[in-house]
Amino acid sequence: MPLSDNSHQVQNGHSSESRSGRDLEVGHVDDGNAVHKEAFVSGPLLYSRVRALAGSLGVEQRGIERVPDDERTDSSMSQVGTLWLSANMVVSSFAIGALAIPIFKLGFVESALTIIFVNLLGIMPVCFFSTFGPRFGLRQIVLSRFYFGYYGVKLIALFNILACLGWSAVNAIVGAQLLHAINPSVPGWAGILVLACSTLAVCTFGYRFVHAYERWSWLPSLAVFLIVLGTFARSGDFVSLPSLATRGSPAAEAGAVLSFAASVFGFATGWTAYAADYTVYQPADRGRVPVFLWTFVGLFLPLCFTELLGAAVATAIANPTFSAAYANAGVGGLLAQTLVPPLGHFGDFCLVVLALSIVANNCPNVYSVALSLQVLTPTLTERYHILRPAWCAVGTAVYVAVAVPGYSHFESALENFMLVIGYWLAIYEGVALTEHFAFRRGLAGYCPEDYTDPKRLPPGLAALGAFAFGVVGAVVGMAQAWFTGPVGRLCGGELGGDVGFELAFAFTAVAYLGLRTLEKRYLGR
Repeated sequence: MPLSDNSHQVQNGHSSESRSGRDLEVGHVDDGNAVHKEAFVSGPLLYSRVRALAGSLGVEQRGIERVPDDERTDSSMSQVGTLWLSANMVVSSFAIGALAIPIFKLGFVESALTIIFVNLLGIMPVCFFSTFGPRFGLRQIVLSRFYFGYYGVKLIALFNILACLGWSAVNAIVGAQLLHAINPSVPGWAGILVLACSTLAVCTFGYRFVHAYERWSWLPSLAVFLIVLGTFARSGDFVSLPSLATRGSPAAEAGAVLSFAASVFGFATGWTAYAADYTVYQPADRGRVPVFLWTFVGLFLPLCFTELLGAAVATAIANPTFSAAYANAGVGGLLAQTLVPPLGHFGDFCLVVLALSIVANNCPNVYSVALSLQVLTPTLTERYHILRPAWCAVGTAVYVAVAVPGYSHFESALENFMLVIGYWLAIYEGVALTEHFAFRRGLAGYCPEDYTDPKRLPPGLAALGAFAFGVVGAVVGMAQAWFTGPVGRLCGGELGGDVGFELAFAFTAVAYLGLRTLEKRYLGR
């Protein structure tokens, strides 16, 4: 069977000594340990027939296997950007910006500056790791074996699974709130189920279908957000809230900004753990700078636009009508109050479009959760011939089961979830970036054909040790309703300020420098 790590139908690997000068220059090697598409129809008769049928219907056969050079045939550079453009031109991004006012009590100017600069920071790792897909033909979670080791990466896969499912649940709740705002007789669970099934239908077909859907799905969302902007601007409901410092104290303002920044960072950097998943079919000689820039544009523009718009509309909560709408249906209520009274049934139509934008937001989550499940359970997947679409279905069932009971607790769930996501991804980035720059010294330091060989990958002990240090950093720096760390308590007013992701990254990177040096010295790899 071709899945993963025990495949026998791969091309001959090449050791690091056999790499040509050109390989070293561009940072990739030949197709060692890559699996060609013909291998996916081998195996037991029933299994091979199911695979062949799926392939004839256009379903992607490949899971976590390395993509060979001759199958990296994406000719469109722009689709690297449009995938992220569609995935972030959504109502969930709007909801993140809207948190600034009712949850963190910030003014609009403070919120806007935080949104712009923290998004700029948060998307950098996503842009960077997106450039690895064309070079190596490896998914991000598989690439992570070069940082955490063959077995240590299972912990990362588990966290990524939780993140994918958590994001999907939160996003589905946002969409369901919109549908409920349009028609109060539509229960939350029904809206969640409609959005989940629509997302699964796209992800079942795989990489190319996800890219095809995301290529254009941003257009109707952008049109509706522009209508929201125009309608809200004409309404006169924008309230220029004074800064929190003038309403409370500078310390309270600092703490609120730090905590809101942690939420924005968690949303922006949340794509890091599957960044390379959506560039693995780009040609191996694709320039890294264009990939980086297309990813940057596809992330930065929609994130800033939608979050700034969300923060602006949320200022209207000072108006009793908007306050009642928000209390009744959350962010969906704010959008409904903005669109429906002035536009009537066309406003309802706009809300439906925004609700369906959740499909574009969740497609990368559901597609990538299947890959992480394959990395977490390679033996189970191979023994029972579990196909990638089946794992997509399992992930969908799980996040629906989480979203339905969480529907009525959206704001607190969203805030807490964003912060936790920021913590673990800061730890991941601390290990991955330190390994890349300090120990591998660039792309030429990788032998991607080793991705299935535990003996040629790092032991992972240093990474896991650094991960533990990162957890300590996150704990001492966090400031959440259920716990405030000693450092977080010092970074704001009475409620403190969240510096968990900053300390998590710093603790992880410093610890990894020392532990990895010892690991290489005594274990040799």
